[in-house]
Amino acid sequence: MQELIQTQKIIDDEKKQVILEILADKYCKQILHNTLEKPKSAIEISYEKKIPISTVYRRLQTLYDAKLLAISGSISDDGKKYFLYKSRVKSISLKCDLEVTTIEIVPNSLRTS
Repeated sequence: MQELIQTQKIIDDEKKQVILEILADKYCKQILHNTLEKPKSAIEISYEKKIPISTVYRRLQTLYDAKLLAISGSISDDGKKYFLYKSRVKSISLKCDLEVTTIEIVPNSLRTS
């Protein structure tokens, strides 16, 4: 069975600039890749990718503000809040020439297996 891939074309120049900056940041790319398959906590991301926890939190906020990251949360049995983060994008395609930059995003399924 063939799967139809829906892409989202980014038109807004400001949004394009934000995405270009995110793609240039190695930590943002590592976080998006690490949260592609299943939601993870900031501590899991920090441990698995060897990124300082303060850097993880800053990049999570950047990715969330750019609408590239989904956040879900709940309260543990001992009453503590915890949040899980999952990439909203499966891939980002970029095409640049001297006049126009074209960016297309393939959304990631937000379902948890």
